[in-house]
Amino acid sequence: MSFTHRDASQDEAVWLEALDHTPDLSVALPGTPDRLLVLAAHPDDETLGAGGLIASLAAKGTSVDVIVATAGEGSHPDSVTHTPGQLAEIREQELRTAVAALDPGARVRLLGLPDGGLAGSRDALFQALRETAEAGAGTLWIAVPWRGDGHTDHDTAGEVAAEFARSARIPLLEYPIWLWHWGTPEDLPPALHVYPLGDDAARSKRAAMAAHSSQVNPLSSQPGDEVLLGPEVLAHFERPFEAFLLTVPRSARGVFEELYERSADPWNFEASFYESRKRALTLAMLPRERFARVFEPGCSIGVLSEELARRSDTVTAMDISARALRLAEQRLGPDSGVELLEGSIPENWPDGTFDLVVISEIGYFLTPAQLTETVQRAAGSLGSDGALLLCHWRHPNEGWPLTGDSVHDAFLRSSGLERLSAHVEEDFRIDVLVPSPAESVARREGLL
Repeated sequence: MSFTHRDASQDEAVWLEALDHTPDLSVALPGTPDRLLVLAAHPDDETLGAGGLIASLAAKGTSVDVIVATAGEGSHPDSVTHTPGQLAEIREQELRTAVAALDPGARVRLLGLPDGGLAGSRDALFQALRETAEAGAGTLWIAVPWRGDGHTDHDTAGEVAAEFARSARIPLLEYPIWLWHWGTPEDLPPALHVYPLGDDAARSKRAAMAAHSSQVNPLSSQPGDEVLLGPEVLAHFERPFEAFLLTVPRSARGVFEELYERSADPWNFEASFYESRKRALTLAMLPRERFARVFEPGCSIGVLSEELARRSDTVTAMDISARALRLAEQRLGPDSGVELLEGSIPENWPDGTFDLVVISEIGYFLTPAQLTETVQRAAGSLGSDGALLLCHWRHPNEGWPLTGDSVHDAFLRSSGLERLSAHVEEDFRIDVLVPSPAESVARREGLL
């Protein structure tokens, strides 16, 4: 794609007609998120593409973070009146004024990456998205430049954000900027949705657009200082709606139901020596011979549940897959002492106190926010003499945001529990955590 701001812009009337029957984003993605993260390649992208969304959600109580990758210092490369450094300072101030017009409480972070060179800064972009996403809790949407916008910085920002959103399982809203300038209705991406703006949000967006004075007005009368966003371009952003390409992550429930439809034992629990050995090590590391009340989330088809039931009075076993639970029920029978529940953690954590919680091979399927809550729930549900056993695969899990090591490290860092024992090898690790002070099995039995 090759274009400049000097090219004739597509007539806005053409776009209004083409977008007349576009689906409503509010229907496709109902509700209001707790948090909105907006990524912009340059100052003004956030306002042009998602300013109305920011103002609308902020008015409903959504917490807003805006990350701007570059200072936009390359906007006027032929200017004889302003250096790139001066433009960077001007555009940063314009950005902060514009965002304040949309949401006075929004947090703004400038990364200072090179304007026109984001393709070489993918790791820094990904890290910034992850840091911001993990800094808060609650439901999160992320709005980013569209990957097909035709500007190298926009495309790169969109690609990196799409990778992050996919791994973190966050709804992704991609906003076109330059498509409206160079494109035709035939170029509209599939899954495009419109987000209608109320009067207040539209008014706030107009004020924010005006705040980007260096872009919507000439820098001076000198050659090289001409206006970048003329009236025919700005018309695309004065609509009573904004447009987003929506990507919603598949639910974890859907992923696992599909797995169990394809196989009654997707992880080969019954036939794999690796799995039987790991299970034997798990059971051997339990610090007591018998437990009163056990909670095992992610029980799958009940292979470990069956073993835990032999060493406990009751086991509450949970899984997100209804089919997995039906298979577990067939295995365990009615008199096993195992209560099977359909649900997921941390949302459906059962009430009461447990003297053993086993979190095995499910922690990396959580989002970072869910992991934080799971750590708190697990620690809070343990009795004073309880134990928490963690067991996880240590190799990468394609398509999921966490690793086994990061899960265990989160518990060690934030649970307030003390590590009693650990087993670490290349493929998996097991940690047993207990309330402080940790007392070894030998001390419990009076051997020391």
